[in-house]
Amino acid sequence: MQIFLIIISILLIALVLLQSNKAEDASQIISNGGSDLFAQRKERGSELFISRLTLVLGLVFFLISLIMEFM
Repeated sequence: MQIFLIIISILLIALVLLQSNKAEDASQIISNGGSDLFAQRKERGSELFISRLTLVLGLVFFLISLIMEFM
């Protein structure tokens, strides 16, 4: 069970690092330099897949952690 949890955590870290950055530049956040900075952006294709897979792996990680705690 612990090996499975380690594999999921490594996959989760990799997927989080693969996700696109919503704020392209940190200076835009501070200086309010982009009018489209917080505009509605739809995830498509691989972004949507990575986002959903991250959600699923996060939930699986949480559930396995709870199960291991109560065993």
